[in-house]
Amino acid sequence: MEHYAPAQQVFAAGLIFARLGPILMLIPGFGETFVPVRVRLSLGLLMALVLFPVVGSSVPAIPSDVSGVILAVIKESAIGLMLGTILRMFVSSLAATGEIVSIQTTLAFAQTTNPTQATPSTTLGTFLGLLGLVLIMSTNLHHLFLSAIVRSYTLFPFTRPLPLADANALAIQTVSQSFALGVQLAAPVVAFSLIFNVAVGMVGRVMPQFQIFFVSSPLMILLGLSIFALSLGTIGMVWIDHYRDLLATFG
Repeated sequence: MEHYAPAQQVFAAGLIFARLGPILMLIPGFGETFVPVRVRLSLGLLMALVLFPVVGSSVPAIPSDVSGVILAVIKESAIGLMLGTILRMFVSSLAATGEIVSIQTTLAFAQTTNPTQATPSTTLGTFLGLLGLVLIMSTNLHHLFLSAIVRSYTLFPFTRPLPLADANALAIQTVSQSFALGVQLAAPVVAFSLIFNVAVGMVGRVMPQFQIFFVSSPLMILLGLSIFALSLGTIGMVWIDHYRDLLATFG
């Protein structure tokens, strides 16, 4: 190694890559399962080389024993997993919106493979997940991902202990905000479903012999999907603004 780079430079580049690897494995867009592993690995190595002149000078000296090196690598990997998981958690708000809308429109049993998640989800949830990726890339929000990675070395320097308490608090806050946002985005369909079900119940009480199920189910699907389609633009704008605010917390 000494013929190409000193041991300190190799150690610094390795620590940088140890944080970048888990982040690129989890963040939306770059960390999807349909992105080839070699592409993500090459991007991580390239970013490690690019960031080395910027943050390499802040890397501490090489520990005197192997256990110190292993602990340093584990610490940087844990920070990368924390940041990538938090950014990935917020995408679940779109999945929650799709699940709620599917339940309200009686389409919850329509399951499809979701390329953004490890398990199948409803068709509307899969559609919203892909819509989120399109919005991230089309609005250049992935540039903020890269800038947040760079700023993470200021928020979580190499010499600072692993912030477990802060990470747990931020993860809980992100999950709660994601679920609340998912319910808010599905609010138009939920309000329509409540009014529609009350009206159907009243009709069923007035006309007990009327086959209300065969009439209400197609109307529920048609009108529910129509309201969902009309509110789709607002859903995308509100979600992308909240995601941008989340990234601002790393700034």
